[in-house]
Amino acid sequence: MKILIVEDEPTLRTSLVAHLQSDGYRCEEAATYAQAHEKIKLYRYDCVLVDLTLPGGDGLDLVRTLKADQSPAGVLIISARGALDDKVWGLKLGADDYLTKPFHLAELTARVQAILRRRQFQGHNALRFRALTVLPDRAQVLVGEAPLTLTRKEYELLLYFLANPNRLLTKESIAEHLWGDAADTSDSFDFIYNHLKNLRKKLQEKGAVDYIRTVYGLGYELSAE
Repeated sequence: MKILIVEDEPTLRTSLVAHLQSDGYRCEEAATYAQAHEKIKLYRYDCVLVDLTLPGGDGLDLVRTLKADQSPAGVLIISARGALDDKVWGLKLGADDYLTKPFHLAELTARVQAILRRRQFQGHNALRFRALTVLPDRAQVLVGEAPLTLTRKEYELLLYFLANPNRLLTKESIAEHLWGDAADTSDSFDFIYNHLKNLRKKLQEKGAVDYIRTVYGLGYELSAE
């Protein structure tokens, strides 16, 4: 899962990134309104954490932009502004949740997980697709009852497919999801093929059908057909 952290206070931003990365999330950062606005216009995120008081603008305008663009990203406002009016207004604009500073990092993780469950997995704790079961909160994958060991990239790749079943995913969108901004500087997407080949091999070794269909020249699709 890919998260954008919009926070101008460097120490807190670094702490948030380190904590969420330790929980297995891919994190990108923005310290100003302009940086955040550029990123949400260029890239797709699963969740955006937004501080309200930012250099160059108000975080609420970022929430407005995400909603106007019909972004699929969940939005969690993190702010020292704890007045009831601020919370109500932020939620009315379309934020999924509002967390007042200071907060415990464990609570932040729980709220992010809840947003992702609602947004990506219809509120379920487990993702199921044919013989596959994934428990995102534990980063655990099962084929039938058998646990499957994946690298971090293979796991992120599988989760991305499961969050978008029966939908064509281009190589560009997969690269951006797995590598973030760094994908822009890559000359080829051959590395996707290598991770995909390893993922397919591990799934088949556990007896799973190869559900990932190659759409030549375009990308890949998770399909049971």
